[in-house]
Amino acid sequence: MVVEIITPESTLFEGKATYVYLPGSDGGLGILNNHAPLISSLKKGVVRVKDEGGKEHRFEVNGGTAEVLRNKVIILAE
Repeated sequence: MVVEIITPESTLFEGKATYVYLPGSDGGLGILNNHAPLISSLKKGVVRVKDEGGKEHRFEVNGGTAEVLRNKVIILAE
């Protein structure tokens, strides 16, 4: 799946991933390929992205919004 993590200042990550963990406002969310469509608010925490090579990337966010649709995850982070 394609993942984009965008802040008002810059793009933190753009690429393909096999797994994404989101700190959802109602609890943590694990996103895999072919996940059902979803929109969620995010709370302060760490977004984790496992790329196709198996490397895990971690990004501190202070909140935001995430959309999952057609194997694309877009995170608008604060």
